[in-house]
Amino acid sequence: MLKGTYPLDRFQGLQTPFYYYDTQLLQLTLDAIRDEVKDRPQWQVHYAVKANHNPVLLKQIVAAGLGADCVSGGEVKAALEAGFPPQSIVYAGVGKADWEILLALDAGIGRFNVESSAELQVIASLAASKGLVAPVSLRVNPDIGAHTLAGITTGLAENKFGIYHGMVEEVAREALALSSVRFCGLHFHIGSQILEMPDFAALCNRINDLTDRLERAGIPIADVNVGGGLGIEYGHPNHLPMANFKAYFSTYKRLLPASRPVHFELGRSIVAPCGTLITRVLYVKEGLARRFAIVDAGMNDLIRPALYHASHRIENLSSNGPELPYDVVGPCCESSDVFGKDILLEECHRGDFIAIRSAGAYGESMASQYNCRPLAPAVFSE
Repeated sequence: MLKGTYPLDRFQGLQTPFYYYDTQLLQLTLDAIRDEVKDRPQWQVHYAVKANHNPVLLKQIVAAGLGADCVSGGEVKAALEAGFPPQSIVYAGVGKADWEILLALDAGIGRFNVESSAELQVIASLAASKGLVAPVSLRVNPDIGAHTLAGITTGLAENKFGIYHGMVEEVAREALALSSVRFCGLHFHIGSQILEMPDFAALCNRINDLTDRLERAGIPIADVNVGGGLGIEYGHPNHLPMANFKAYFSTYKRLLPASRPVHFELGRSIVAPCGTLITRVLYVKEGLARRFAIVDAGMNDLIRPALYHASHRIENLSSNGPELPYDVVGPCCESSDVFGKDILLEECHRGDFIAIRSAGAYGESMASQYNCRPLAPAVFSE
């Protein structure tokens, strides 16, 4: 069984569970993104802070020249504290509270991605009260289904996100009539963990149709934000340690006008591969028909398997024994506290280090203290 390489000697003195981040892999990922967009100076990639807000990672990402994509006032604060230039910050979210809007206005962020006519009016009112002009894009619900999990699909007509594409012209005219708002463009996002490039091609076709229609109607579109959504290969982190950035960006280069300024919001594809949840086996339990490896990490540390039935590659870093099937489960008082069922692992023993791979996105950022369990700390390769 091909396994990842980890500094086990260093791990011996650490309390588990913890998140281990390979900052060298993160840098290679950032370099790969920069290489793909270097021939499009009018493009800007923003990092989706919701994927992982660890300040060490944020500082490495901003140093690579990326902007920030935020969905809360707290994320705007985290981005500013990490050093992201305010103009590089874009801010989406269906339920922006007044204090969050005011924070972003005071900071001078680059763009509000507005998700409803009601939100547009509130932003305009708050901006006017400060004598400011808020730069806005309208988030469009394109009614495109992505090939991904239902819980992370965001572009269908029945989703809560965005303005239905048939209503965009009306809201755009509303924005153009507001003196405290500067209407800039359109924002899209169809979902997450998308591996099929035709989904992004369908989005490009929708973008082209809509921008052409609006511009013919006299509504100028300065730029478009295509969101993110690029997935990774969770099952093969050793063979495929990086997302397919070439295919992803090539799709947009091929189908969107070269002169169009484009914003991207990538999160999972940047940080997921570099993060691993390291845990230890507490007990091996033999059941009637199943064998359990009970580990000290729980669903509070990594909720994706319980929440989405998401699958992560799991490896026993300490054993070279024969492979046996295990249900890898945590200590939380919930039957859903399961990381994987019938997982083939080298024979497990108490104290073995278990690696739950590709956990750099929506792991640490979604962690909780359920069952009064402490948050898992972060450890870095450098």
